[in-house]
Amino acid sequence: MTQTIWIARHANRFDFVNPEWFETAERRYDPPLSEDGFIQAKELGKRLQLEKIVHIFASPFLRTVQTANEIAYFLDLPIKLEAGLGEWLNADWMPKMPDRLSREELAQQYPRIDLRYESRIVPEFPENEAEVMDRTARTVRKLISEFSEDILLIGHGMSVLGATRGLVPEYPDCRVPLCCLFKVVKDSEKWIVELEGDTSHLSQSESKIRLSF
Repeated sequence: MTQTIWIARHANRFDFVNPEWFETAERRYDPPLSEDGFIQAKELGKRLQLEKIVHIFASPFLRTVQTANEIAYFLDLPIKLEAGLGEWLNADWMPKMPDRLSREELAQQYPRIDLRYESRIVPEFPENEAEVMDRTARTVRKLISEFSEDILLIGHGMSVLGATRGLVPEYPDCRVPLCCLFKVVKDSEKWIVELEGDTSHLSQSESKIRLSF
């Protein structure tokens, strides 16, 4: 039996384009997408439109939800918020668990969110690198144990890499550009990375490689 797991990083962040936003933002560690980020997310949705994806799982951070929402329009699917795919809770980046909109608040803005779905893994602040990699690996393994169809995971730099290693433990460090796409396929009992860090779906003006997590 075969299964395909698509794993994508969110599109460009507003604070990457406007760094001064951070100084006055109500939720400093939960930025939205930038204007070009919405364009990138739409392009990724078009890229995935003809794939046989049945479920979309997204980190509950605003930028991943917005990325998922653009993609879900093209796939005509609901969005399941999975905290296990969330941002690395790195104490060097943030002083405490970052403030975010609640699931209910997000669903008011993005009605495709499925409020019946409950996160399978809930992270705790703070996390070191090994812990976030373990958390995201456990998340993808939990999801594939429950969902046998082709699925799309939308996360962050570290959660994309961690999820990939959750299926292919020997997978090496690699670039995880914004709005990039990984494709991991199960062939018999073995998982194989068929596509890694791909940004070919982005237009030339939108495909600048950013490596920040």
